[in-house]
Parts: sequence; structure tokens; C-alpha cells
Amino acid sequence: MIPQLPLALRWPRRQRFEHFHAGANAAALAAVQVLALEPAAPWVYLHGANGSGRSHLLMAACQAASSAGRRVQYLPLAALSDHVSALRGVAGSDLLALDDLGAIAGNREAEHALFDLYNRARAEGSALLFAADATPTQLGLELPDLRSRLGACTQFALKPLDDDERRAVLKAQAAARGIELDDSVLDWLFARYARDLGALLDLLDKLDAASLAAQRRITIPFLRGFLLETGSSAP
Repeated sequence: MIPQLPLALRWPRRQRFEHFHAGANAAALAAVQVLALEPAAPWVYLHGANGSGRSHLLMAACQAASSAGRRVQYLPLAALSDHVSALRGVAGSDLLALDDLGAIAGNREAEHALFDLYNRARAEGSALLFAADATPTQLGLELPDLRSRLGACTQFALKPLDDDERRAVLKAQAAARGIELDDSVLDWLFARYARDLGALLDLLDKLDAASLAAQRRITIPFLRGFLLETGSSAP
């Protein structure tokens, strides 16, 4: 069986539907929201590059389903060493979210374990939600029947927010904290720091605390000093 992690660790505070900024991914968001709450909803397969929100949506679905009284599990395959045991040990979930499917590509035994899990979930009335960095046909899976099963899911290609959308989200989140971020500060930040939205929002949390402690506005000199002091500046 997969060990049950504490709720706070399983569903991070920011990984909720209300914190997912959909952009071009509104249809994917809607489909995952339905799957989280409705047992008969179509299964969903999400694919996209890092930073596109794959894991966010999976954990948000688990959190929403758990809050609705459904039994849920989240399986981060890339973080697990024994994929076969993990996949064969899953049982008793109303919703199972499987992240980073590419981690098992080429492992015939693990692929067979996922194939069996897929069929077992169908028979038991469980719901599956998948995420990977490529489509089922592009993932490098060796088992044709598994590719076929995954390909039968409703598929969505997730697109990361563009720079303008990330800037808008960052400014809105800053404003909600009473922080004014000048465009010049954002220009400087986007030129030198990771543009993944999650990383930017984590940075904003830290900047908020640091600026309050120092009783200073977030200016370019303050930002530069903070990134140097914390070792957070981009290489």
C-alpha cells in the first residue's frame, strides 16, 4: 500500500483549484474539476512542459475530492524508486492521480502494473487522472495496450502562462498583500529569475516577509540584495 501522508504535505496550500491561473487551460481545469467530484466523469490525461501546471491540477483534484468525502491518493511516480510495488499496492481509492507517467516508460513490468491498475480501476468504479510531459503515443511506452488505454482518456495539452499573464498574476498577488510592484522591478526580476509561476509566487511570499521585517519597499536594490543574500538569483 502507498503510505498515507499528512494532509498538509499531500495537498500544499497553494495547490488548489482557486490558485490555478488557467490562461489557455480553462477547458482542462473544468474537466479536472468535474472528475474530482463526479464518479462517472471521463478520465483525464494531462500533458505539458514543466511549469504548465500538471502537478498543481492533480493535487488540486485530490484536495477537492478529499474535501467532498472521496478517498483519494496521489502517486508521484518520478519520486518513487519501486514503481511496480507502488502501482500494484494502490487500492481503495475513489480518485487516483498518477503524476509523471514518463518515469515508467520502458520498464515493462511497471507498464504492465499500470495496465492492470487501469483495468482494475475500471472494474471497481474508481477514477484515474494522469499527467505526463508528453502524449501517450510520445511517451516511449513499450506496451501497446497501455498506450491504447491511456489514449482513450480525454486529453489536454497544458500551456504555461506567457510572460504577460505571469506578470499580471504576480502584480495581482502582490496587490492582495498590499505590495506595489513597479513595472521596472518586474522587468528586472523577469530578466534574472526563473519564470515558473510557482517559483515566482514562492519568491513573492519571501519578499513580503523580508520587506516587512526591513520596513522597506520592494525596489530593484532591495530585490537585488535579497536574491544575493539568499542565493536565489538565476545563474
